[in-house]
Amino acid sequence: MRIGIDAMGGDEAPLQEVKGALASRDLLGPDDRVVLVGDKAAIMAHLEGATDWQDKIEVHHTSQVVAMDETPVEALRSKPDSSLAILAQMHKQREIDACISAGNTGAYVAAAQMALRRLPGVHRPGISILTPTFMGLVAICDVGANVSCRPQHLHQYGLMASVYLSAIGDIDKPRVGLLSIGAEDGKGNELVRNTGELLRDDPNVNFIGNVEGRDLFTGVCDVLVTDGFVGNVVLKLVEGMATGVLKAILGEIAMAMPQMADVVKQAGGTIISKYDYNEYGGAPLLGVNGICIICHGASDFRGIKNAVRGAMDLSTREVNETIVKLLSQTKDS
Repeated sequence: MRIGIDAMGGDEAPLQEVKGALASRDLLGPDDRVVLVGDKAAIMAHLEGATDWQDKIEVHHTSQVVAMDETPVEALRSKPDSSLAILAQMHKQREIDACISAGNTGAYVAAAQMALRRLPGVHRPGISILTPTFMGLVAICDVGANVSCRPQHLHQYGLMASVYLSAIGDIDKPRVGLLSIGAEDGKGNELVRNTGELLRDDPNVNFIGNVEGRDLFTGVCDVLVTDGFVGNVVLKLVEGMATGVLKAILGEIAMAMPQMADVVKQAGGTIISKYDYNEYGGAPLLGVNGICIICHGASDFRGIKNAVRGAMDLSTREVNETIVKLLSQTKDS
């Protein structure tokens, strides 16, 4: 398997991307390779001093970079030799089997959709992120790929995220909840009500009904379905809350029991690591005809390495193939 990495995308690119590629070598089999796509001189500057990388890591030079604040489609049109655009084209041409980026999410999604197109039966791809909660992992879909959704889109997000979580998390028939303002079937706007009907009628989705925001942390569901606008807000809220609340609690304990400061600090580090996005690598863009992993802009080398692991899991566990098979059985595909 050949896995392409946008070396110019993250906040500390290409340093963390190169370090992540080096760290991922122990995941690779004899025929596997990582391809770093970006400015060759900048990449090689961080490869200098590393040993035994040539047999596992390749460098593909590009001359342009899409910045985080650029408008996605305009950036791709004006920068055809950007690392993001070339990464997607390499996947389209099957020069690589998967691609990873911590860069501009909108541009990455646009590049992937334009180059790879959609899987048969998919209306709109969605980003599904694994969110650690007090009761285990929950897959949220969508968290930013599609902010203008129709019921068919959300229905497919529920199915695709179920397939993903079942394969990656080894969960049999994940419970799918639809985010709404109340648990009752009649609650929510027209989009939510119509989506509920589609999910309820699909035998391939273990739909449990509407769920509220607080249910994300109570173990009610394994998959949370929502549109990309709301999903992105939920994601950022969870990220900030998890770290902020935990630090506040640990700070209070440390002040109340200063003699336990070292123990509290150690315990805090262990807990925070469980909610560190680097531990989960990235989120797949489900529904595209390929394997695209979207990493957090602040991902360090651990996040990049775990994204490589995630790309390999998506391939070996045939997530895309299962999605296509199940969508062919649905009425609205």
